[in-house]
Amino acid sequence: MELFKKYEFNSREQANQKIAALPHTEVDGERYLDGGHTIVHLGYLVTNEPEWDDEGNEVVAPEYSDKYSVDVLWQGLESSPYGWASYEINVEGNGVHTFAGRNF
Repeated sequence: MELFKKYEFNSREQANQKIAALPHTEVDGERYLDGGHTIVHLGYLVTNEPEWDDEGNEVVAPEYSDKYSVDVLWQGLESSPYGWASYEINVEGNGVHTFAGRNF
């Protein structure tokens, strides 16, 4: 079973702390996330589309969300792990990212 969830955190540091708290295995000094889960850091997403004129000059500057976005494809879970559900968000469709073009 695969579970696709999107999350928004207050900062990149907070996202990294939540990820670091998940079960990991250490091999030769490297930490690997247990369970085969896949995490994609999307960062601070653009909330409006920037615009440029015909000469390539910026007319409308991009604006960014104040939340740090992460997508996760959980393996073998029916819901978000403990402590993650409060950061879940719902978007129309797959938003700006999906895994291998799949629709969830």
